[in-house]
Amino acid sequence: MGITPRNAIPFSVIHQPVLVTQVLQGLSIQSAGFYVDATFGQGGHSRAILAALGRRGKVLAFDRDGQAEKIARILEAEDNRFHFERVAFSCLSAQVSMRGWQGKVNGILFDLGVSSGQLVCPDRGFSFNLEGPLDMRMDPTQGMPVSEWLRFAKEEELTFVFKEYGEERYARRIARAIVACRKHSPIQTTRDLVAVISKAKPFHERNKHPATRCFQALRIFINQEGEELTAGLNQSLEVLAPGGRLVVVSFHSLEDRCVKTFIREHSKKAVGELDALGKFRPSEEEVLHNRRARSALMRVAEKRA
Repeated sequence: MGITPRNAIPFSVIHQPVLVTQVLQGLSIQSAGFYVDATFGQGGHSRAILAALGRRGKVLAFDRDGQAEKIARILEAEDNRFHFERVAFSCLSAQVSMRGWQGKVNGILFDLGVSSGQLVCPDRGFSFNLEGPLDMRMDPTQGMPVSEWLRFAKEEELTFVFKEYGEERYARRIARAIVACRKHSPIQTTRDLVAVISKAKPFHERNKHPATRCFQALRIFINQEGEELTAGLNQSLEVLAPGGRLVVVSFHSLEDRCVKTFIREHSKKAVGELDALGKFRPSEEEVLHNRRARSALMRVAEKRA
């Protein structure tokens, strides 16, 4: 599986995608292959795949984010092997079918979670370290921002979201504090929410911001990330060619648990459609140079011939 990408670009100019070498190895790039980058972000992985492809190879990328689309359209104009659609990856099968690639895709990459570009933009509301409107939508033109949902969500709903998607120990205390706070002051910014959470928690985890778990939970909930991931994984079985690779990079236990369960269920000896090829973590050197990589975990599976 050892592959050295040709004509590799300096990724630090754009941002630092995680596990680039491992992703290329996991995808087992074929020169004339068809590949799907289901989470384009700022394009680091798509560019790496293109650099490893030959002239007849193609990459189809998706993203819900308008900023990601701007970057992708530039790449699309530069390289006729690359195509982009601003859709959620739950549209995987439909988009692949439109191009006549159904059952012909040689590799699919899911790089889950929030991108570095989204985190450093205060207006998006993803970061508890930056003051901004409490939005958190992957596509700001769809759905409702977190601040609006917090205006009417019941204590039981808040508790469920914080516990289910954030594994927050003090979910009920935080939910109760939010309900009490909004009676006299709306929670509209990241700073507003951080203040409520920090005050509600009697103890803070060492080396972890007190709002980490709740921000994760709200982002997953408001973007329906669990449902999206389940749909994308299921559709990957329809679009992959025999011998095609599924590569998923996750950043927290909920995502990885979903991926691990999916691969295990579809790797059963008698009726399974996949062969699990293992899991991979970033090297110490990568973590040193790219802090975002520290929690990354990559799983690889291959569709049986």
